[in-house]
Amino acid sequence: MHLIDLLIFFLYMVTMLGVGYFFMRKNSSQEDYYVGGRSIGSLHIGLSVVATDVGGGFSIGLGGLGFAMGISGSWMLFTGLLGAWLAAVILIPRVKSDPAFAKFFTFPQIVGHLYNSTTAKVAAVICFLGYLGFTSSQLLAGAKLASGTFSALDLQTALLIMGAIAVVYTVMGGLKAVIYTDTVQWIILMLGLMFIGIPIAYNYVGGWEGIEATLPQEFFSLSNLTWQDLFNWGITIIPIWFVGMTLYQRIFAARDEKTAKRAWFIAGLFEWPIMAFLGVALGLLSRVAVEQGALEGFTTAMDPEMGLPVLLSQILPAGILGLMMSAYFSAVLSTADSCLMAASGNLTTDLLGKFLKNKSHETEMRVSQVLTLGIGIVAILIAWQMTEVLSLMLYSYAFMVSGLLVPVVAGLFFKVSNSRAAVSSMIIGGTLTAGLTFLEVALPLGLDANLFGLTASLLTFLTIYKLDLTTRKKHKYD
Repeated sequence: MHLIDLLIFFLYMVTMLGVGYFFMRKNSSQEDYYVGGRSIGSLHIGLSVVATDVGGGFSIGLGGLGFAMGISGSWMLFTGLLGAWLAAVILIPRVKSDPAFAKFFTFPQIVGHLYNSTTAKVAAVICFLGYLGFTSSQLLAGAKLASGTFSALDLQTALLIMGAIAVVYTVMGGLKAVIYTDTVQWIILMLGLMFIGIPIAYNYVGGWEGIEATLPQEFFSLSNLTWQDLFNWGITIIPIWFVGMTLYQRIFAARDEKTAKRAWFIAGLFEWPIMAFLGVALGLLSRVAVEQGALEGFTTAMDPEMGLPVLLSQILPAGILGLMMSAYFSAVLSTADSCLMAASGNLTTDLLGKFLKNKSHETEMRVSQVLTLGIGIVAILIAWQMTEVLSLMLYSYAFMVSGLLVPVVAGLFFKVSNSRAAVSSMIIGGTLTAGLTFLEVALPLGLDANLFGLTASLLTFLTIYKLDLTTRKKHKYD
Protein backbone atom coordinates (compact mmCIF):
# COMPACT_ATOMS: atom_id res chain seq x y z
CA MET A 1 0.00 0.00 0.00
CA HIS A 2 1.27 3.46 -0.95
CA LEU A 3 2.24 6.00 1.71
CA ILE A 4 -0.66 8.30 0.73
CA ASP A 5 -3.14 5.47 1.41
CA LEU A 6 -1.68 4.94 4.86
CA LEU A 7 -1.92 8.67 5.53
CA ILE A 8 -5.60 8.82 4.47
CA PHE A 9 -6.41 5.81 6.59
CA PHE A 10 -4.50 7.21 9.58
CA LEU A 11 -6.29 10.56 9.34
CA TYR A 12 -9.66 8.80 9.18
CA MET A 13 -8.96 6.80 12.33
CA VAL A 14 -7.72 9.89 14.18
CA THR A 15 -10.95 11.66 13.19
CA MET A 16 -13.03 8.83 14.67
CA LEU A 17 -11.12 9.09 17.94
CA GLY A 18 -11.64 12.86 17.85
CA VAL A 19 -15.42 12.38 17.56
CA GLY A 20 -15.35 10.09 20.56
CA TYR A 21 -13.42 12.68 22.58
CA PHE A 22 -15.80 15.47 21.51
CA PHE A 23 -18.87 13.63 22.78
CA MET A 24 -17.04 12.51 25.92
CA ARG A 25 -16.81 16.19 26.81
CA LYS A 26 -20.52 16.73 26.10
CA ASN A 27 -21.98 13.64 27.79
CA SER A 28 -23.08 14.33 31.35
CA SER A 29 -25.16 11.26 32.31
CA GLN A 30 -26.22 7.75 31.34
CA GLU A 31 -29.15 9.40 29.52
CA ASP A 32 -26.63 10.93 27.12
CA TYR A 33 -24.25 7.97 27.08
CA TYR A 34 -26.74 5.18 26.33
CA VAL A 35 -29.74 6.81 24.55
CA GLY A 36 -28.31 10.03 23.10
CA GLY A 37 -30.49 12.33 25.18
CA ARG A 38 -33.65 10.95 23.44
CA SER A 39 -33.57 13.80 20.92
CA ILE A 40 -32.07 12.42 17.68
CA GLY A 41 -33.73 12.84 14.26
CA SER A 42 -34.92 10.18 11.81
CA LEU A 43 -32.16 10.45 9.17
CA HIS A 44 -29.34 10.03 11.68
CA ILE A 45 -31.13 7.15 13.39
CA GLY A 46 -32.12 5.48 10.10
CA LEU A 47 -28.58 5.55 8.74
CA SER A 48 -27.25 4.41 12.09
CA VAL A 49 -29.71 1.49 12.15
CA VAL A 50 -28.70 0.25 8.70
CA ALA A 51 -25.02 0.89 9.40
CA THR A 52 -25.32 -1.13 12.59
CA ASP A 53 -27.33 -3.97 11.05
CA VAL A 54 -25.38 -4.30 7.80
CA GLY A 55 -22.05 -2.84 8.83
CA GLY A 56 -18.73 -4.50 8.29
CA GLY A 57 -19.76 -8.05 9.07
CA PHE A 58 -22.54 -8.20 6.51
CA SER A 59 -20.43 -6.15 4.08
CA ILE A 60 -17.63 -8.69 4.22
CA GLY A 61 -20.16 -11.54 4.55
CA LEU A 62 -22.13 -10.32 1.52
CA GLY A 63 -18.91 -10.19 -0.45
CA GLY A 64 -18.33 -13.81 0.52
CA LEU A 65 -21.85 -14.77 -0.59
CA GLY A 66 -21.43 -12.94 -3.89
CA PHE A 67 -18.13 -14.76 -4.37
CA ALA A 68 -19.70 -18.16 -3.61
CA MET A 69 -23.20 -17.91 -5.17
CA GLY A 70 -23.58 -14.65 -7.09
CA ILE A 71 -26.42 -12.14 -6.84
CA SER A 72 -28.75 -14.60 -5.06
CA GLY A 73 -26.81 -13.79 -1.92
CA SER A 74 -28.69 -10.46 -1.90
CA TRP A 75 -31.78 -12.24 -0.53
CA MET A 76 -30.10 -12.38 2.87
CA LEU A 77 -30.65 -8.64 3.30
CA PHE A 78 -34.18 -8.82 1.93
CA THR A 79 -35.00 -10.41 5.27
CA GLY A 80 -33.52 -7.27 6.85
CA LEU A 81 -35.96 -5.08 4.92
CA LEU A 82 -38.89 -7.26 6.03
CA GLY A 83 -37.74 -7.13 9.65
CA ALA A 84 -37.26 -3.35 9.62
CA TRP A 85 -40.68 -2.61 8.11
CA LEU A 86 -42.50 -5.09 10.33
CA ALA A 87 -40.89 -3.51 13.37
CA ALA A 88 -41.86 -0.03 12.15
CA VAL A 89 -45.51 -1.02 11.78
CA ILE A 90 -45.89 -3.34 14.78
CA LEU A 91 -43.18 -2.79 17.38
CA ILE A 92 -42.41 0.94 17.40
CA PRO A 93 -46.01 2.12 18.01
CA ARG A 94 -46.25 -0.29 20.95
CA VAL A 95 -42.96 0.85 22.51
CA LYS A 96 -43.25 4.60 21.91
CA SER A 97 -46.88 4.80 23.04
CA ASP A 98 -46.27 3.25 26.47
CA PRO A 99 -45.26 5.94 28.99
CA ALA A 100 -43.70 3.25 31.20
CA PHE A 101 -40.91 2.86 28.61
CA ALA A 102 -40.10 6.57 28.37
CA LYS A 103 -37.17 6.44 30.81
CA PHE A 104 -35.74 3.06 29.87
CA PHE A 105 -32.18 2.65 28.55
CA THR A 106 -32.16 -1.02 27.57
CA PHE A 107 -34.24 -3.83 26.14
CA PRO A 108 -34.13 -6.00 29.32
CA GLN A 109 -35.77 -3.13 31.22
CA ILE A 110 -38.82 -3.66 28.99
CA VAL A 111 -38.70 -7.38 29.74
CA GLY A 112 -38.56 -6.58 33.46
CA HIS A 113 -41.59 -4.31 33.14
CA LEU A 114 -43.53 -7.03 31.32
CA TYR A 115 -42.56 -9.77 33.80
CA ASN A 116 -40.25 -9.21 36.79
CA SER A 117 -36.67 -8.40 37.75
CA THR A 118 -35.49 -12.02 37.54
CA THR A 119 -36.76 -12.28 33.96
CA ALA A 120 -35.00 -9.01 33.13
CA LYS A 121 -31.69 -10.35 34.42
CA VAL A 122 -31.98 -13.54 32.37
CA ALA A 123 -32.76 -11.45 29.28
CA ALA A 124 -29.78 -9.21 30.07
CA VAL A 125 -27.42 -12.19 30.24
CA ILE A 126 -28.66 -13.46 26.86
CA CYS A 127 -28.36 -10.00 25.30
CA PHE A 128 -24.93 -9.46 26.80
CA LEU A 129 -23.54 -12.76 25.52
CA GLY A 130 -25.15 -12.29 22.09
CA TYR A 131 -23.79 -8.80 21.58
CA LEU A 132 -20.40 -9.76 22.93
CA GLY A 133 -20.22 -12.36 20.14
CA PHE A 134 -21.57 -9.89 17.61
CA THR A 135 -18.95 -7.29 18.57
CA SER A 136 -16.30 -9.95 18.10
CA SER A 137 -17.60 -10.72 14.61
CA GLN A 138 -17.27 -7.08 13.58
CA LEU A 139 -13.74 -6.80 14.91
CA LEU A 140 -12.87 -9.99 13.01
CA ALA A 141 -14.37 -8.45 9.84
CA GLY A 142 -12.14 -5.41 10.25
CA ALA A 143 -9.10 -7.57 10.87
CA LYS A 144 -9.79 -9.63 7.74
CA LEU A 145 -10.15 -6.47 5.72
CA ALA A 146 -6.94 -4.99 7.09
CA SER A 147 -4.85 -8.15 6.71
CA GLY A 148 -6.16 -8.69 3.17
CA THR A 149 -5.26 -5.12 2.25
CA PHE A 150 -2.00 -4.52 4.09
CA SER A 151 0.36 -7.34 3.15
CA ALA A 152 2.62 -6.61 6.12
CA LEU A 153 -0.22 -7.21 8.61
CA ASP A 154 -1.18 -10.67 9.83
CA LEU A 155 -4.74 -11.30 11.03
CA GLN A 156 -3.93 -11.13 14.76
CA THR A 157 -2.05 -7.84 14.54
CA ALA A 158 -4.82 -6.34 12.42
CA LEU A 159 -7.36 -7.49 15.03
CA LEU A 160 -5.48 -5.73 17.82
CA ILE A 161 -5.32 -2.47 15.84
CA MET A 162 -8.96 -2.52 14.75
CA GLY A 163 -10.13 -3.54 18.19
CA ALA A 164 -8.19 -0.78 19.92
CA ILE A 165 -9.60 1.96 17.69
CA ALA A 166 -13.23 0.77 17.83
CA VAL A 167 -13.17 0.22 21.58
CA VAL A 168 -11.44 3.49 22.51
CA TYR A 169 -13.72 5.90 20.64
CA THR A 170 -16.83 4.01 21.76
CA VAL A 171 -15.68 4.07 25.38
CA MET A 172 -15.17 7.82 25.16
CA GLY A 173 -18.23 8.98 23.25
CA GLY A 174 -21.21 6.73 24.02
CA LEU A 175 -24.32 6.46 21.81
CA LYS A 176 -24.21 10.00 20.42
CA ALA A 177 -20.72 9.40 19.09
CA VAL A 178 -21.88 6.06 17.69
CA ILE A 179 -24.96 7.45 15.90
CA TYR A 180 -23.33 10.54 14.43
CA THR A 181 -20.23 8.68 13.27
CA ASP A 182 -22.49 5.94 11.84
CA THR A 183 -24.15 8.55 9.62
CA VAL A 184 -20.84 9.75 8.22
CA GLN A 185 -19.42 6.25 7.98
CA TRP A 186 -22.41 4.93 6.05
CA ILE A 187 -22.32 7.79 3.57
CA ILE A 188 -18.60 7.17 3.03
CA LEU A 189 -19.21 3.47 2.43
CA MET A 190 -22.13 3.99 0.02
CA LEU A 191 -20.26 6.57 -2.06
CA GLY A 192 -17.12 4.46 -1.99
CA LEU A 193 -18.90 1.37 -3.27
CA MET A 194 -20.96 3.14 -5.93
CA PHE A 195 -18.36 5.49 -7.35
CA ILE A 196 -15.03 3.79 -6.64
CA GLY A 197 -15.15 0.07 -5.86
CA ILE A 198 -17.67 -1.26 -8.37
CA PRO A 199 -16.73 0.88 -11.42
CA ILE A 200 -13.00 0.16 -11.10
CA ALA A 201 -13.53 -3.57 -10.41
CA TYR A 202 -16.00 -3.80 -13.30
CA ASN A 203 -13.48 -2.35 -15.75
CA TYR A 204 -10.65 -4.42 -14.28
CA VAL A 205 -12.31 -7.74 -15.16
CA GLY A 206 -13.20 -6.64 -18.70
CA GLY A 207 -16.71 -5.28 -18.22
CA TRP A 208 -19.82 -7.34 -18.90
CA GLU A 209 -18.13 -9.40 -21.61
CA GLY A 210 -15.40 -10.50 -19.21
CA ILE A 211 -17.91 -11.28 -16.45
CA GLU A 212 -20.27 -13.29 -18.66
CA ALA A 213 -17.46 -15.25 -20.25
CA THR A 214 -15.95 -16.20 -16.89
CA LEU A 215 -18.82 -17.24 -14.63
CA PRO A 216 -21.64 -19.79 -15.12
CA GLN A 217 -25.13 -18.39 -15.61
CA GLU A 218 -26.35 -19.32 -12.12
CA PHE A 219 -24.20 -16.51 -10.70
CA PHE A 220 -26.52 -14.00 -12.42
CA SER A 221 -29.74 -15.65 -11.26
CA LEU A 222 -31.81 -14.64 -8.24
CA SER A 223 -32.83 -18.26 -7.76
CA ASN A 224 -29.36 -19.73 -7.18
CA LEU A 225 -30.15 -20.72 -3.62
CA THR A 226 -32.16 -23.32 -1.75
CA TRP A 227 -35.37 -22.71 0.16
CA GLN A 228 -33.40 -23.64 3.27
CA ASP A 229 -31.03 -20.71 2.68
CA LEU A 230 -33.90 -18.23 2.53
CA PHE A 231 -35.78 -19.82 5.42
CA ASN A 232 -32.72 -19.94 7.67
CA TRP A 233 -31.83 -16.30 6.96
CA GLY A 234 -35.41 -15.24 7.58
CA ILE A 235 -35.92 -17.07 10.86
CA THR A 236 -32.64 -15.69 12.18
CA ILE A 237 -32.61 -12.11 10.86
CA ILE A 238 -36.26 -10.97 10.83
CA PRO A 239 -36.90 -11.62 14.56
CA ILE A 240 -33.75 -9.74 15.63
CA TRP A 241 -35.62 -6.52 14.81
CA PHE A 242 -37.93 -7.32 17.73
CA VAL A 243 -35.28 -8.28 20.31
CA GLY A 244 -32.14 -6.39 19.26
CA MET A 245 -30.75 -4.21 22.05
CA THR A 246 -29.04 -1.87 19.55
CA LEU A 247 -32.40 -1.27 17.89
CA TYR A 248 -34.26 -0.57 21.13
CA GLN A 249 -31.56 1.93 22.08
CA ARG A 250 -32.31 3.81 18.87
CA ILE A 251 -36.07 3.65 19.44
CA PHE A 252 -35.45 5.21 22.85
CA ALA A 253 -33.11 7.78 21.28
CA ALA A 254 -35.72 8.92 18.70
CA ARG A 255 -37.63 12.12 19.43
CA ASP A 256 -41.05 10.51 18.96
CA GLU A 257 -42.91 7.64 17.31
CA LYS A 258 -43.07 9.28 13.90
CA THR A 259 -39.32 9.88 13.91
CA ALA A 260 -38.58 6.27 14.85
CA LYS A 261 -40.93 4.79 12.22
CA ARG A 262 -39.49 6.97 9.47
CA ALA A 263 -35.99 5.91 10.51
CA TRP A 264 -36.90 2.22 10.25
CA PHE A 265 -38.42 2.66 6.77
CA ILE A 266 -35.23 4.45 5.66
CA ALA A 267 -33.10 1.64 7.08
CA GLY A 268 -35.10 -1.06 5.27
CA LEU A 269 -34.64 0.55 1.87
CA PHE A 270 -30.93 0.97 2.37
CA GLU A 271 -30.61 -2.71 3.36
CA TRP A 272 -32.43 -4.04 0.29
CA PRO A 273 -31.99 -3.47 -2.56
CA ILE A 274 -29.22 -0.86 -2.20
CA MET A 275 -26.62 -2.45 0.07
CA ALA A 276 -27.63 -6.00 -0.77
CA PHE A 277 -26.76 -5.70 -4.45
CA LEU A 278 -23.72 -3.48 -3.95
CA GLY A 279 -22.20 -6.03 -1.56
CA VAL A 280 -22.82 -9.16 -3.62
CA ALA A 281 -21.80 -7.38 -6.84
CA LEU A 282 -18.34 -6.66 -5.46
CA GLY A 283 -18.07 -10.24 -4.21
CA LEU A 284 -19.08 -11.52 -7.66
CA LEU A 285 -16.48 -9.29 -9.32
CA SER A 286 -13.81 -10.64 -7.00
CA ARG A 287 -14.81 -14.18 -8.07
CA VAL A 288 -14.43 -13.16 -11.73
CA ALA A 289 -10.97 -11.76 -11.05
CA VAL A 290 -9.91 -14.97 -9.29
CA GLU A 291 -11.25 -17.18 -12.11
CA GLN A 292 -9.33 -15.03 -14.58
CA GLY A 293 -6.14 -15.52 -12.56
CA ALA A 294 -5.91 -11.78 -11.98
CA LEU A 295 -5.57 -11.85 -8.17
CA GLU A 296 -2.09 -12.77 -7.14
CA GLY A 297 -1.91 -15.60 -4.62
CA PHE A 298 -5.68 -16.12 -4.33
CA THR A 299 -7.70 -19.15 -5.49
CA THR A 300 -11.36 -20.20 -5.25
CA ALA A 301 -10.35 -22.75 -2.59
CA MET A 302 -9.41 -19.95 -0.17
CA ASP A 303 -11.70 -18.11 2.26
CA PRO A 304 -14.38 -16.42 0.06
CA GLU A 305 -14.69 -13.57 2.57
CA MET A 306 -11.10 -12.59 1.75
CA GLY A 307 -11.77 -12.25 -1.99
CA LEU A 308 -13.21 -8.75 -1.73
CA PRO A 309 -10.41 -7.09 0.31
CA VAL A 310 -7.75 -8.80 -1.82
CA LEU A 311 -9.46 -7.56 -5.00
CA LEU A 312 -9.62 -3.98 -3.78
CA SER A 313 -6.04 -3.99 -2.56
CA GLN A 314 -4.76 -5.08 -5.98
CA ILE A 315 -6.86 -2.98 -8.34
CA LEU A 316 -7.24 0.42 -6.70
CA PRO A 317 -4.66 3.13 -7.40
CA ALA A 318 -2.77 5.00 -4.69
CA GLY A 319 -4.98 7.44 -2.79
CA ILE A 320 -8.18 5.77 -3.97
CA LEU A 321 -7.28 2.60 -2.07
CA GLY A 322 -6.96 4.60 1.15
CA LEU A 323 -10.40 6.13 0.61
CA MET A 324 -12.01 2.77 -0.17
CA MET A 325 -10.42 1.04 2.79
CA SER A 326 -11.59 3.87 5.02
CA ALA A 327 -15.09 3.29 3.67
CA TYR A 328 -15.02 -0.39 4.55
CA PHE A 329 -13.46 0.21 7.93
CA SER A 330 -16.29 2.71 8.47
CA ALA A 331 -18.79 -0.11 8.03
CA VAL A 332 -16.92 -2.32 10.44
CA LEU A 333 -16.70 0.35 13.11
CA SER A 334 -20.34 1.38 12.69
CA THR A 335 -21.50 -2.07 13.81
CA ALA A 336 -18.75 -2.86 16.30
CA ASP A 337 -19.37 0.34 18.26
CA SER A 338 -23.15 -0.19 18.44
CA CYS A 339 -22.85 -3.79 19.60
CA LEU A 340 -20.26 -2.80 22.16
CA MET A 341 -22.62 -0.11 23.48
CA ALA A 342 -25.44 -2.69 23.69
CA ALA A 343 -23.35 -5.16 25.67
CA SER A 344 -22.14 -2.36 27.94
CA GLY A 345 -25.70 -1.16 28.54
CA ASN A 346 -26.79 -4.68 29.50
CA LEU A 347 -23.96 -5.08 31.98
CA THR A 348 -24.08 -1.58 33.47
CA THR A 349 -27.84 -0.97 33.63
CA ASP A 350 -29.40 -4.41 33.85
CA LEU A 351 -26.88 -6.59 35.68
CA LEU A 352 -24.96 -4.10 37.85
CA GLY A 353 -27.56 -1.33 38.06
CA LYS A 354 -28.26 -1.70 41.77
CA PHE A 355 -24.60 -0.97 42.57
CA LEU A 356 -24.85 2.39 40.79
CA LYS A 357 -28.01 3.59 42.53
CA ASN A 358 -27.64 6.97 44.23
CA LYS A 359 -24.25 7.49 42.60
CA SER A 360 -23.37 10.79 40.96
CA HIS A 361 -23.72 11.20 37.18
CA GLU A 362 -19.95 11.47 36.93
CA THR A 363 -19.48 8.15 38.74
CA GLU A 364 -22.08 6.48 36.51
CA MET A 365 -20.26 7.73 33.43
CA ARG A 366 -16.84 6.55 34.57
CA VAL A 367 -18.11 3.11 35.57
CA SER A 368 -19.90 2.79 32.20
CA GLN A 369 -16.70 3.66 30.36
CA VAL A 370 -14.56 1.23 32.35
CA LEU A 371 -17.03 -1.61 31.77
CA THR A 372 -17.24 -0.80 28.06
CA LEU A 373 -13.46 -1.02 27.87
CA GLY A 374 -13.44 -4.40 29.62
CA ILE A 375 -16.13 -5.80 27.32
CA GLY A 376 -14.19 -4.58 24.29
CA ILE A 377 -11.07 -6.41 25.43
CA VAL A 378 -13.03 -9.65 25.91
CA ALA A 379 -14.58 -9.23 22.43
CA ILE A 380 -11.11 -8.96 20.91
CA LEU A 381 -10.05 -12.17 22.66
CA ILE A 382 -13.12 -14.01 21.31
CA ALA A 383 -12.47 -12.76 17.77
CA TRP A 384 -8.89 -14.03 18.13
CA GLN A 385 -10.28 -17.59 18.31
CA MET A 386 -12.68 -17.34 15.34
CA THR A 387 -12.14 -17.56 11.58
CA GLU A 388 -15.45 -16.82 9.80
CA VAL A 389 -17.31 -13.52 10.18
CA LEU A 390 -20.77 -14.44 8.89
CA SER A 391 -21.05 -17.61 10.96
CA LEU A 392 -20.10 -15.82 14.18
CA MET A 393 -22.70 -13.11 13.43
CA LEU A 394 -25.49 -15.56 12.70
CA TYR A 395 -24.63 -17.66 15.78
CA SER A 396 -24.99 -14.54 17.94
CA TYR A 397 -28.25 -13.55 16.25
CA ALA A 398 -29.72 -17.04 16.62
CA PHE A 399 -28.81 -17.30 20.32
CA MET A 400 -30.60 -14.02 21.10
CA VAL A 401 -33.63 -14.70 18.90
CA SER A 402 -34.31 -18.20 20.20
CA GLY A 403 -34.00 -17.07 23.79
CA LEU A 404 -35.88 -13.77 23.69
CA LEU A 405 -38.47 -13.67 20.91
CA VAL A 406 -41.25 -15.78 22.43
CA PRO A 407 -41.51 -14.05 25.86
CA VAL A 408 -41.17 -10.59 24.27
CA VAL A 409 -43.99 -11.18 21.78
CA ALA A 410 -46.15 -12.78 24.49
CA GLY A 411 -45.62 -9.88 26.90
CA LEU A 412 -45.76 -6.96 24.49
CA PHE A 413 -48.59 -8.02 22.20
CA PHE A 414 -50.61 -10.64 24.11
CA LYS A 415 -50.30 -9.10 27.59
CA VAL A 416 -49.23 -12.43 29.06
CA SER A 417 -47.31 -11.98 32.31
CA ASN A 418 -45.98 -15.28 33.57
CA SER A 419 -42.38 -14.86 34.69
CA ARG A 420 -41.82 -18.59 35.26
CA ALA A 421 -42.85 -19.36 31.68
CA ALA A 422 -40.75 -16.48 30.36
CA VAL A 423 -37.56 -17.45 32.19
CA SER A 424 -37.90 -21.14 31.32
CA SER A 425 -38.52 -20.43 27.64
CA MET A 426 -35.51 -18.07 27.50
CA ILE A 427 -33.13 -20.58 29.04
CA ILE A 428 -34.34 -23.61 27.07
CA GLY A 429 -34.59 -21.80 23.72
CA GLY A 430 -31.20 -20.09 23.94
CA THR A 431 -29.42 -23.12 25.39
CA LEU A 432 -30.80 -25.52 22.78
CA THR A 433 -29.77 -23.27 19.88
CA ALA A 434 -26.31 -22.71 21.33
CA GLY A 435 -25.85 -26.42 22.03
CA LEU A 436 -26.93 -27.56 18.56
CA THR A 437 -24.71 -24.92 16.97
CA PHE A 438 -21.50 -25.52 18.88
CA LEU A 439 -21.86 -29.32 18.81
CA GLU A 440 -22.46 -29.06 15.03
CA VAL A 441 -25.40 -31.44 15.19
CA ALA A 442 -26.69 -32.48 11.76
CA LEU A 443 -30.27 -31.18 11.64
CA PRO A 444 -33.15 -32.41 9.43
CA LEU A 445 -33.40 -30.87 5.94
CA GLY A 446 -30.44 -28.58 6.62
CA LEU A 447 -32.58 -26.28 8.78
CA ASP A 448 -31.02 -23.78 11.17
CA ALA A 449 -30.65 -24.60 14.86
CA ASN A 450 -32.60 -21.42 15.59
CA LEU A 451 -35.83 -23.04 14.34
CA PHE A 452 -35.51 -25.81 16.92
CA GLY A 453 -34.56 -23.38 19.68
CA LEU A 454 -37.56 -21.16 18.90
CA THR A 455 -39.90 -24.15 18.78
CA ALA A 456 -38.63 -25.41 22.13
CA SER A 457 -38.96 -21.91 23.60
CA LEU A 458 -42.57 -21.60 22.40
CA LEU A 459 -43.59 -25.05 23.63
CA THR A 460 -41.96 -24.40 27.01
CA PHE A 461 -43.71 -21.06 27.42
CA LEU A 462 -47.13 -22.44 26.45
CA THR A 463 -46.78 -25.55 28.61
CA ILE A 464 -45.82 -23.69 31.79
CA TYR A 465 -48.39 -20.97 31.15
CA LYS A 466 -51.17 -23.55 30.74
CA LEU A 467 -50.06 -25.54 33.79
CA ASP A 468 -49.99 -22.41 35.96
CA LEU A 469 -53.37 -21.35 34.62
CA THR A 470 -54.83 -24.76 35.44
CA THR A 471 -53.30 -24.66 38.93
CA ARG A 472 -54.74 -21.20 39.64
CA LYS A 473 -58.19 -22.30 38.48
CA LYS A 474 -58.01 -25.39 40.65
CA HIS A 475 -57.06 -23.35 43.74
CA LYS A 476 -59.83 -20.91 42.98
CA TYR A 477 -62.49 -23.61 43.15
CA ASP A 478 -60.95 -25.53 46.10
